[in-house]
Amino acid sequence: MTHVLDPTAAGRPVTTGAPDAFADVTRSDSAFRAFLHGLPGVDQVGAEARAAQLGTRSIKTTAKAWAIDTAISMVDLTTLEGADTPGKVRSLAAKARRPDPTDAGCPAVAAVCVYGDLAGVARDALAGTGIHTAAVATAFPSGRASRAVKLADVRDAVEAGADEIDMVIDRGAFLAGRYLDVFEEVVAVKEACGPAHLKVILETGELRTYDAVRRASWLAMLAGGDFIKTSTGKVSPAATLPVCLVMLEAVRDFRDATGVQIGVKPAGGIKTTKDAVKHLVMINEVVGADWLSPDWFRFGASSLLNDLLLQRQKLRTGHYSGPDHVSVD
Repeated sequence: MTHVLDPTAAGRPVTTGAPDAFADVTRSDSAFRAFLHGLPGVDQVGAEARAAQLGTRSIKTTAKAWAIDTAISMVDLTTLEGADTPGKVRSLAAKARRPDPTDAGCPAVAAVCVYGDLAGVARDALAGTGIHTAAVATAFPSGRASRAVKLADVRDAVEAGADEIDMVIDRGAFLAGRYLDVFEEVVAVKEACGPAHLKVILETGELRTYDAVRRASWLAMLAGGDFIKTSTGKVSPAATLPVCLVMLEAVRDFRDATGVQIGVKPAGGIKTTKDAVKHLVMINEVVGADWLSPDWFRFGASSLLNDLLLQRQKLRTGHYSGPDHVSVD
């Protein structure tokens, strides 16, 4: 196809190869509703069954070693507590740089994720490492603030040193069908990010259905998000395998339609190596090896890294060290 996707409608550079349906994605709630509700519905039973089946796949020792190192390299090491301090962020950055101090071959993580007022501390502590500084913004986790406040939040975090911004969508607006409001806010946040990458948090635990997750994923991608992210980690349920499956299918279909590749970040509740491996298997099966990179897939996590390190030590030494052999974040 040769249809051109209008950048003023989709918040992206002109893209060729998009389906004709994109011609109707203009700046109105009715046009967005027609497009988003015209997406194929999600078979709930089928999605949950496929996610469960993929979660049973076993991998051998060599593949497991690769999977553990790959998962470590995909971690956004996160602290998002009201009691966070500069010292805690610097400690987390040290762990991000050298997750296992006893093994120089252990990969570094992808990013350290903090509140925006601590982004400068993280940036300074990570200088020269290639590890990204991510900051949550837009009145995280509720998203309940004026747009002016949200955009100021983003600009402050970027000015402080964040090169990745994790924003939350207005779930109230989305669930009320005010798709234009959600779209325009993501577009405005993307503009406020400047050179920083934008991860759009859908808060899937509040979206109620897999169909809503698919629609929110497409809306975020059309508006210019570089990543779509499941959750803030503050709402239950957070990241689940079926939800990740639906989001992976969305980024796959979006690339098929537009030629634009978007990343995925599950966050919240992913705590074990087994959880991480299940996600890697799902990536390989659903979207393929193109997404098996921290450029395109991240784990939002705090405790996950410790379990990955313990399992890595066991593979390397033959002994399980126990939780007292890793740092407590």
